[in-house]
Amino acid sequence: MTAETENDTEQLRELITHARIVLWDFDGPICRLFAGHSAERVATDLVEWLEGRGLHGLLTEAERESLDPHIVLRAVDRRHPGSDLVAELEERLTKEELRATSSAMPTAYADPLIRTWRAVGPRMAIATNNSPRVVRTYLTSRGLVSCFAPHIYGRTQELHLLKPHPHCLNRALNAMGAAPSTALMIGDTPSDHSAALQAGVPFLGFARNERKAKTLREAGAELVVSSLEPLLRIARSSG
Repeated sequence: MTAETENDTEQLRELITHARIVLWDFDGPICRLFAGHSAERVATDLVEWLEGRGLHGLLTEAERESLDPHIVLRAVDRRHPGSDLVAELEERLTKEELRATSSAMPTAYADPLIRTWRAVGPRMAIATNNSPRVVRTYLTSRGLVSCFAPHIYGRTQELHLLKPHPHCLNRALNAMGAAPSTALMIGDTPSDHSAALQAGVPFLGFARNERKAKTLREAGAELVVSSLEPLLRIARSSG
């Protein structure tokens, strides 16, 4: 173990043992929502649905080719905020996310970590850009919803408040009566890190591969883990 690794382990232990509230991003740290139901296909279907309604020009070429359904949704919302079109598009995305829950792949160690961590003290919340209906469906299927309920904060009709805006983190903190410094956010994207930074919440990056880890570090994340197993060991030892 290098000095840097020892330092990272100590930093990780400090983050975990001091957290009174743990805010989880959903898709990534808890599961791979689109493991068996391609997000790229969903994005393409949304683009084709818009084009079928004669709305091809609503999206730039880059947005059409992004293969990210959230980019498509937010792009339409920027041009027609609060419209019926946005509401219908958001509902179509929610239905695709719900369909994806049946083939979602749990992140290794996530289930036992959530149960163990909750048992030893910290309260937990979800702060995600996914639909809260989707999160509840998945957590219920894993027997985990009681670890979080009622604190599941996800996408609303106000799409401009999606992360990197800190809205869902602030909702969680306010509802739980928690100071930002007593919380910990676990996320896997630069937008998660940015939202945590704006909310004043300490951040732990989760990256399932080196490409994602590099992206998080370049965004300013100081501590990034490639597995939840070290967190589980620390949580178990602090119980």
